[in-house]
Amino acid sequence: MGDESLDGNVEPPTIECLVALHHAVLYRYAYRLTGSPADAEDLTQQTFLAAHANLDQLRTAAASRGWLFTILRNSFLKTQRKRTPLAAGSIDLDVNNLPDPRAAEPSIDREQLQSAIDELPDEFKLVVLMFYFESRSYREIAETLDMPVGTVMSRLSRAKGHLRRRLFEAEPGQNGASDLKGVHLHAAAGSKTR
Repeated sequence: MGDESLDGNVEPPTIECLVALHHAVLYRYAYRLTGSPADAEDLTQQTFLAAHANLDQLRTAAASRGWLFTILRNSFLKTQRKRTPLAAGSIDLDVNNLPDPRAAEPSIDREQLQSAIDELPDEFKLVVLMFYFESRSYREIAETLDMPVGTVMSRLSRAKGHLRRRLFEAEPGQNGASDLKGVHLHAAAGSKTR
């Protein structure tokens, strides 16, 4: 990633190298956050512009992916703050109509997943994407968003319930689905399974 100089120090990676290595995953993350290809491309470009301006802050090449995810997330949050505040959304949880976790596992279409993610209020969407895309722990999400771990767990659980109902009620003949923490959400999101 970086070039080794004559004195043995490793040079930081170039912006070209960062774009080549991380553009695709950052675009997918931006698309999941925004729900729009144009907005995702803008957000990805903003991320690389900010990274280029602050490349001297990147200490190790190994930290580049997480550093870029943080820049992208912060850029997204800035744009959200500029929008007119909306009333806090809630997701109703009907415990009597939860899908049977032992039922057959249908596949998830990327467009259906994006549509279901778009329906989530931003505070739920961000927690889901940080958990699945950035592979952040509950504690890391709580520290980053300055909220209790219990709130992170609650939002993640409620968001997964919403996604589960939304994705699997749409399929005729399906009466249940597996937990979205598994491979299906990771595969549809384009990230690796934990």
